[in-house]
Amino acid sequence: MRRSGSWSARAAALAAGFAAAFAHPPFGFLPGLLGYAALLWLLDRADEARPLRSAFLRAWLTGAAYFAVSTWWVGEAFFVNAEEQGWMAPFAVVFLAAGLALFWGAAGVLYRWMAPRGALRLFAFAGAFALTEWLRGHVLTGFPWDLPGETWKAGSPVSQAASLIGAYGLTWVTLALAASPGLGFSNRAERLALAAGVLALAGLYGFGLWRLGGAEARPGPGAPVVRVVQPNTPERPHYDLAAVADILRRNLDLTRKPAALTPDIIVWSEAGIPAALDDYLAPDAWTRAEIVAALKPGQTLITGGYRRAAAPTGAYAPEGVVYHNSLVAVRRGASDLAVTAVYDKYRLVPFGEFLPLDRYLAPLGVHQMVHVGPGFTPGPPPRPIASPGAPPMQPLICYESLYPSFVREGAEAAGRRPAWIVNVSDDAWFGVTSGPWQHLNLASYRAIEAGLPMVRATPTGVSAVIDAYGRVVPDKLLGEGAVGAIDAALPPALAPTPFLGWGETPFFVLLALSLLGALGGRVATLGRSGKA
Repeated sequence: MRRSGSWSARAAALAAGFAAAFAHPPFGFLPGLLGYAALLWLLDRADEARPLRSAFLRAWLTGAAYFAVSTWWVGEAFFVNAEEQGWMAPFAVVFLAAGLALFWGAAGVLYRWMAPRGALRLFAFAGAFALTEWLRGHVLTGFPWDLPGETWKAGSPVSQAASLIGAYGLTWVTLALAASPGLGFSNRAERLALAAGVLALAGLYGFGLWRLGGAEARPGPGAPVVRVVQPNTPERPHYDLAAVADILRRNLDLTRKPAALTPDIIVWSEAGIPAALDDYLAPDAWTRAEIVAALKPGQTLITGGYRRAAAPTGAYAPEGVVYHNSLVAVRRGASDLAVTAVYDKYRLVPFGEFLPLDRYLAPLGVHQMVHVGPGFTPGPPPRPIASPGAPPMQPLICYESLYPSFVREGAEAAGRRPAWIVNVSDDAWFGVTSGPWQHLNLASYRAIEAGLPMVRATPTGVSAVIDAYGRVVPDKLLGEGAVGAIDAALPPALAPTPFLGWGETPFFVLLALSLLGALGGRVATLGRSGKA
């Protein structure tokens, strides 16, 4: 294959990455998916003198552009405390995009190493990049933000395939379909591959339209009424008593807001009480009395905050305690509150909630963004929790909603399926950017995979009630910067989805198909060489 000019190839690789990234919501430029076709074309034409090195560079450049667009909003978080942390913003954006792109660089090498020359190399391409995307979601706690399979707007026809094969399986399918034009049209096999891709895409649309055609999102009799509170409280570098009192007042004012139907459940954000829950829910705390006064008997409040716990034996804890980023459910009785359920966040944000390699980085002036003790300690793996007055729920705090396996594994560990997902987050860290809208789309895929409704609460947006097909319930969304409360009867759950039963098995079957395709293509190539 002809070698492309090195600089023009690098520019094309960057353009391919930008195009693929802009296909994601909130941009939604779906023709950008052809960026994967361009990447396949570039890898096939890597420098023949140094094919693996050339493939790595081209795939890495594509990934760097992709992740620069997908994660640039991370820099906003460092300007919350600009005096101490603002200097880190450009480094965070550059190093995050460059670091995540290493997975794509490795995929480029893997593809060039195993790819045959025939049309079956499309399977090798999809397998190499889907595998490294799976690794990106698991290595060093993982960061599965903007998987290629989540390019499709949640709730759209194609997104419904996640109920069968999950976001990773849909990533393989998306890569194969989008890259098929990159094979070219020079022979019958390549043209057949492109035609097969078009038919497969039509099949995905057909399945999605069929699934949505029978969709019944109306709540059944007796469905609890949920109120989602969004006070539009920006992130602050420090929280003194006055700041906490202001945030609490805003949440309480929206909690008291009159409604046609009295809410059974009120959901505040991850930053609902930006302080120690142990203190602010203590029996004699003024804040507890304020919450009691705002709730009606029988109502349940779900809110985020942090809590202290005794340090486990052997844990490094100079103060004798550890700190958890937590969700609590409290129920108003006749005259007081009772804490009815607690969930501690399992998957913490590196550099946000804890500092990896802190003994080496702290002396350089690098700190986690949340200054709570020495950083948060993870809780046990997610599983559903039960609270009187609320259906069994699976909590997901902040970016735990990115992980396809959490709801399924939690249900399997507990031996029961929850009735809904509650996702509390603090997207105020990311300002008015694309980040909160991306987060909404990604979180909504968990509803599709599990066939469960989701209630999502953030302090500044985007908050929403999402049905079990991943669609925002009409008129039940508060965008960035909005102040208000959403009242909605909880949408119904669907029958357990195939993904809940199969898990990632279909994804690994697709990876095996990629390997077989690569081996089959090589055998065919060797056979033709032998005849020659």
